[in-house]
Order: sequence, then structure tokens, then C-alpha cells
Amino acid sequence: MLKQVNKYTLMHKNITVADLELDRATGVILAVKKIYTPEHLPVGTTQKESVDRRRLNIWWHNRTIPASRFKIQSVLEQLKLTNSTLLAERCFGLSLSDQYWLKPANSSVKWSEINFFDNSFSTDIGNLLFEQSPNNKEIDFISPDSTSDGWLKKRWVIVNGQRCLIKGGSGAIQQEPYNEVLSSRIMERLNIAHVPYNLLMQDNYPYCICEDFIDSETELISAGYIMNTEKQPNHISTYNHFINCCEKLGIANIQTFLNQMLTFDFLIVNEDRHFHNFGLIRNAETLEYIGIAPIYDNGTSLWYNKPTGLINPRSKTESKPFKDTHSEQIKLVKDFSWFDFAKLNDIDEELRSIFKDSIFIDERRCEALCIALKERINMLQQIANK
Repeated sequence: MLKQVNKYTLMHKNITVADLELDRATGVILAVKKIYTPEHLPVGTTQKESVDRRRLNIWWHNRTIPASRFKIQSVLEQLKLTNSTLLAERCFGLSLSDQYWLKPANSSVKWSEINFFDNSFSTDIGNLLFEQSPNNKEIDFISPDSTSDGWLKKRWVIVNGQRCLIKGGSGAIQQEPYNEVLSSRIMERLNIAHVPYNLLMQDNYPYCICEDFIDSETELISAGYIMNTEKQPNHISTYNHFINCCEKLGIANIQTFLNQMLTFDFLIVNEDRHFHNFGLIRNAETLEYIGIAPIYDNGTSLWYNKPTGLINPRSKTESKPFKDTHSEQIKLVKDFSWFDFAKLNDIDEELRSIFKDSIFIDERRCEALCIALKERINMLQQIANK
């Protein structure tokens, strides 16, 4: 039995990239029929100068809501869709992280008419993901909420003309939004390029909100895709391979950035700095790499999912992306001269001010976090002194 297909043209803003056929039932890319501008194919989806359909499917799958997202299965059931890939297909695959989209075959729709950077978008999908009623009886699928990754509850909104991401917490503690705000304050003190987060309360629950750092001219290329631009030799570590890939793309100061990111992640005990929550920024039209993306997505840190009694600054803690533990990963940092420890002398007071009104985090937990964070700073200073 032949599979039924939907035919699209993969577009990069106004540039025609390739003709695709997607399985109508699953949204999987079944065939790449014709390539027009191979240099504009998504980064890391080519192999030996030709498109790799498996890698292209990974790229396409990664711009959809993961199955682990809070309430996504019930939302899909409401919409009578079998998976979130079909949800992304309904909004042309448009995102607020890059400039790629799917143009239906024989359609005259233009980038200028539908992109989310210059046009408003529906809040229906965001409302459903936040367990709210959609605005219309007939769902409007044209929304960047259909192509937002990550497992935490999140949605896009427009505030004073700015595209902003709202992100929630998890479990009984709901600590992740507070962690994002504290992380912003720490990086601001240390002069680390970062995405600023602010606290937002809705229906008595904490959320964090930040502005999109990508605009209609740029796009985020995740580290995972950057590493696919070159074949990794067996004798080269993942850490050095990533540095080599960046340097070949013209990013000269990548090691300085990694020193800062890995040191900061050690400090806050970040457990989830995977290869798709840091990366580079490039110009979407010229394909020139502009620089390194500011540090973002720091919520899964500070023992966010541990009971208060298990908050221990010296316990073995998991890390990503280059080593399995922070005690091993921090050894990759060879220069701490940029780190001014004096700027964190009263960081415990900053933590208390951020957590003080939380109905989820009691005073005992807040004090345990203050003590543990100060101890992480002491541990880091001992490492730097060596």
C-alpha cells in the first residue's frame, strides 16, 4: 500500500531550498525530491556533499514539541493529531529560532505574510498547552508554540512589540523559573553574555519570561548541528571537536566562551546543558556566522528536583555536554582569570530576595540553597587557585 504524502518546498526565508514529501499520517520526511540551493540546507543535514534524509528528519523532529512536554498528549488528543510533528506541519514549520519554513506545493504564500517575527500569531495552541480555553471554536494553528522545544511548560507572547518566551516550572517545588532569574543576576555580575530572565506570576504559579534574542535576519544554530559540519576524528575529544568546528566557521573566541559557560554551570550545578541549548548565531541570508549565542536555559540547576534534605554542594552531580560529572567537566577550564569572586560576596542575599515570596519554596529550602551556593563558590575558588 502506497503511503499518502504531502508535498512541500523547504524555504529559507525567500530562498527555495528543496522539494520534500512528508508522510501524511506521521509527518516524517519520506523523500527529498529536488535540491535547489544546497548551501541553504539546515546545518548538519548533509553528508559527503549530499543531503542525508535521516539527519534532515532529526532536524525536523527537533523543531517539534517533545513527547515529554507537560500535557502535550492531552492537547494532541483534543486536536485529533497523532503526534506533535503534525502540529508543526500545521503552522508551516515556522519558528522564532530560525527562518526555515515549509511552503505547500502550488501555494503562493510568502514569507513576508506569515513569519512570526513581523506578523502576529495565534494564541490558541499556547492556551491549550497552558490548560486554558482557545480563543476560537475552530483552532488557529499558526503559532510558534507548535515548534518550541523542551519539556517544560512554555508559550510565546508579544509584549510591547517584542516576542517573548514564558516558561514554567515542574513538580511540587516549581523552582526552575526562580533559577533562571538568579542565573541572570549571577551572569550580569560576572559580565557573561546571557539572556535576561524576569519573574512572572500567573494564577499563583511562577514563570520566567525573556525576550527572543533572534530576529528576522538571524538564526540560532545549536551546538549539536555545528558538530555535524565536520567529521569527528577518533582521537579528538568532543570538546576539542566542537572548538575545531567553531574555529573553521570563523568563531575565534569559542574557548573563552566555553570557559565561562562550564564554570557557570559548575557553580549552579546545571544538569542539562545539552548540545541543543547553546550554540552560534548566523545571518540567515548571507550564512555568515555572527558570533556565539548568549547563555540561556539554566533552570534545571540548583538541585531543582531534589528534596531539601538532599541539597548537598559536594555530592556527585551529573553534567552535560562534554563530561558526565561537573567535577570532571570543570577540568576542561584552564583560565579563571576573568572570574571576579568578590562580585558574588552577597549572592545569597540576591537568592533570598528572588525566592522570598514563593509559596512553593519554604524558608528552610531557601536557606539550604543559600548555604549550598556559597559552598559551590568556595569549591570553585579552590579549583581556580590550583
